[in-house]
Amino acid sequence: MTRPFRFGVVAPLDSDVPTWLDRARRIADTGYSTLLVPDFPLTQPAPAPMLATVAARTDLRVGTWVYASPLRPAWLTAWEAHSLSLVTDGRFEMGIGTGRPGIEDELREKGQSNVPPPHRRLAEIRETIARLRDLDGPDRHTPVAMAVSGPKARALAAEVADTVTLALGAQPRGEVERLTRDFRADGNVELALAVPVIGDAVAPYMAPPDTDPAALRAADAVTVLPDDPAAAAQEIQRLREEIGFSYFVLSADFAERFAPVVAELAGR
Repeated sequence: MTRPFRFGVVAPLDSDVPTWLDRARRIADTGYSTLLVPDFPLTQPAPAPMLATVAARTDLRVGTWVYASPLRPAWLTAWEAHSLSLVTDGRFEMGIGTGRPGIEDELREKGQSNVPPPHRRLAEIRETIARLRDLDGPDRHTPVAMAVSGPKARALAAEVADTVTLALGAQPRGEVERLTRDFRADGNVELALAVPVIGDAVAPYMAPPDTDPAALRAADAVTVLPDDPAAAAQEIQRLREEIGFSYFVLSADFAERFAPVVAELAGR
């Protein structure tokens, strides 16, 4: 099945609130489907009030990109996700993963001495989604996007997620095609690609600051797109045809310059 294209924007609060809301309105007016916020406790406001505020002021879908499972008990994440689904009239998407690189140190800094190992974090994701389904009941289905890397995480995502995004860096195109093969064969999961680099610009919050765009291009990595809109549109169509990516997630810093691509491809 060929899924239509959609485009999401990761929009952390890096300005005053009115400026951030103006940016959200422009994103909505440009044809993007989803506004997403990162889960960075104490350096950003909590996701729930940010997303509820945007949903009340625009017709955008909203979501987390992504909840770090060890930062909250499973029941609390599920409750918050269900609540957001309810107050946004079904426009919330729960993105969740086991935590970005360095999450162990972050947990210790926040006073959590017993840091759960990776297998326990995956179990927490499973529990969170199960509790979310219980809270949703038979008449609501909050979409779940899982950020995954290893084989156990990919297997869990194939079982419980609606959308899957791979934690990618400089993996060549052929390796990414192999990692997504099972998802494409199943056909029930939407494949999302987070694009942290466009041209020579690296998005904050989406890639390490020492990311080398030239090295990514040399490796034939899929995490970098051309700066030219026409070339970017061609590459996005190639990525859907060859690998199955249909949902592309960009930084808010790229949203306006990428608008012609969204206008051409969204919904197709």
